Amino acid sequence: MYILLLLLIYLAFIGLGLPDSLLGSAWPVMHEFMGVPISSMGIVTMIISGGTIVSSLLSERMIKRFGTRFVTLFSTLLTALALLGFSFSDRFYMLCLWGIPYGLGAGAIDAALNNYVALHYSSKHMSWLHCFWGVGTIISPYVMSFALLNYNWQAGYRMVAGLQLIIALILCIGLPLWKVNSPASQEESKKPLGLVKSLRIPGVPLLLAGFFGYCAAEATCIHWMASFLIGTRGVTKERAAAFASLFCIGITIGRFVSGFISDKLKDRGMIRLGTAVSAVGILLMGAFFLPEVFSLAGCVIMGLGCAPVYPSIIHSTPDNFGAENSQAIIGVQMASAYLGSTFMPPLFGILSSKLGMRIMPVFLAFFVVMMIIMIELTYKKRRNAI
Repeated sequence: MYILLLLLIYLAFIGLGLPDSLLGSAWPVMHEFMGVPISSMGIVTMIISGGTIVSSLLSERMIKRFGTRFVTLFSTLLTALALLGFSFSDRFYMLCLWGIPYGLGAGAIDAALNNYVALHYSSKHMSWLHCFWGVGTIISPYVMSFALLNYNWQAGYRMVAGLQLIIALILCIGLPLWKVNSPASQEESKKPLGLVKSLRIPGVPLLLAGFFGYCAAEATCIHWMASFLIGTRGVTKERAAAFASLFCIGITIGRFVSGFISDKLKDRGMIRLGTAVSAVGILLMGAFFLPEVFSLAGCVIMGLGCAPVYPSIIHSTPDNFGAENSQAIIGVQMASAYLGSTFMPPLFGILSSKLGMRIMPVFLAFFVVMMIIMIELTYKKRRNAI
C-alpha cells in the first residue's frame, strides 16, 4: 500500500502539471478566436496565480479540516471543471472567471502533496514527484497540438479535462490507500499556525526570500529563454523555441536523475549542487564572445541546475521547522513561489525593453545569488535556534 499510495501521488502531480503549459500552447489561436490582444494572456495567468496564492495560504486550514486525500481529490475535480469551463468559453471575461477555480484548485494540490511527501517520504521521492509534474507539462502541449491539427482548441481543453477527470476517478478509488500513513499524520493535530505565526518562526522569512529568488529565476527562463536567444544570438525562431523547450525538459530529466543521488547528498547538498550547475549555465549564457553553441548549452545546463532546488527546499521544511509547522510554512512557501514566478518575468520584460536582452544573465545571477544566500542563512538561523 505504501508504494501504491506513492504512485497515486505521482499521478496527482501529473494532473497538476497538465494544465500549466496548456494555455500557452493554445493562446495563439485562442486570442484570435476571442478578438483580444495576444498580451491579454497575462491577465488570465495573473488571475490563476492569484487563486493559487490564496489557496496556498489557506491550505493548512483546509487540510487540518478535511485531510490531504480529500483536498487533493476535490482540487483535482475543481481544475477539471475549470478546464471544461475554458473549453466552453467564447468571451474573454469567461476565461477570467474560470481562471479563479483553476488557480484555487492548483494551489491546494501543490501545497497539500508537497507537505505530505516531505513528511512521509524520502528526498528522492520529492525529486521524482516534481519530475512527474514535468511529465504533465510535456504531455499537454502535444494533446493541444493534436487537437488543433484535427479539431480545435476547445477540443484540446476537453481532452485534458477528461484526463483530469480520469485522474480524479483513480484518486477516488484510491482513497483507502491514504490510511497507510495516518498514524504519523499531523493533519488533524493542533490549531492552524497561520500566516502571521509562520512568519515569526526564526528563519522562515529568509527561506521565503530564497524561494522567491529561485522561482523568479526559473520562471524568467521559461518565459524569456527563446527571446533571449533570438535577441542576443540571432538564431531562428524555430531553433530558439527548441532550445527553450530543452530548459523545461532539462528540469524534468534533472529531477529524475536527482532522485538517485538526493538521499546521499541530502537536501542542502542538492541545493548547493543545483546552484553551482546553474551558475555554470548562466556564465555560458552570458559568454557572448564565444560561439553561440555555448549560450545554447548554457540554457540546457541552467535547466539541469534548477532541477533539484525546488524539491529540496520543500523536502527540507519539516526538518528545519518541525513536522507540526510544515504544512503552514509550505503553504506560505507556495504563495512566495507564485509571487516570484508571476511578477518577476514581467519585470524582466520591462528592463529588457530598455536595456536589451543581454541583461538576462545578470538578472538571473541576481536571483540565484539571492536564493543561495537566503537559504544558507536559513540553515544557519535554524542551527542557532536549536
